[in-house]
Amino acid sequence: MLAVSLVFGTLVAFMAFFVGGMVGWTAREYLLYNSVQEHSMHPEMYDEDGNVLADSLIAFRFTYDDELEDED
Repeated sequence: MLAVSLVFGTLVAFMAFFVGGMVGWTAREYLLYNSVQEHSMHPEMYDEDGNVLADSLIAFRFTYDDELEDED
């Protein structure tokens, strides 16, 4: 009787693990592909009303030269 209980307990545990994994995977896929994703910006880029500041922003571009020039 103990062996039968252990077998059924093990089967129930594996089935619960499998069903939980499937439910979790399905919930993850739903949240990834069906939720609204807003790209948030830094709070410094908004004014007092929550509008994006387009004219007061400063952008920097850094370029690196791969070739070093030899000075003679």
